[in-house]
Amino acid sequence: MTERKPPGVSFESWIDKQIREATERGDFAHLTGAGKPLAGLDKPYDELWWVKEKMSRENLSYLPPTLALSKEAEDALEAASRAPSEAALRRILTAVNDKIRAAHRVPLEGPPRPLVPFDIDEVARDWRARHGR
Repeated sequence: MTERKPPGVSFESWIDKQIREATERGDFAHLTGAGKPLAGLDKPYDELWWVKEKMSRENLSYLPPTLALSKEAEDALEAASRAPSEAALRRILTAVNDKIRAAHRVPLEGPPRPLVPFDIDEVARDWRARHGR
């Protein structure tokens, strides 16, 4: 007994046809990673895997706002120590101190970081002593 297909129904769906034709053209022949196991199959499932992968691929990073402000304060102190003048040092530290004070008024998201505004006069004294002024 031979089975007949119902009228209007193809044994090869439109999608199957597209895949078959692409294969015949060689469209899948040189795909990166073809024939290799998928990366990360041995790792526990993480629903944000694609975000982390994209950030890694594009060399991006993210810090919660509290940690970002801590990093900014650290960078500002380093920049202030290399400032060409005391006025530049004061501008750098005043800007970061304003951000620290704003974070005290409206707490930021992220792990708590006890940031205290810099004592600009003390940092300036150290700067003058290092630069012989």
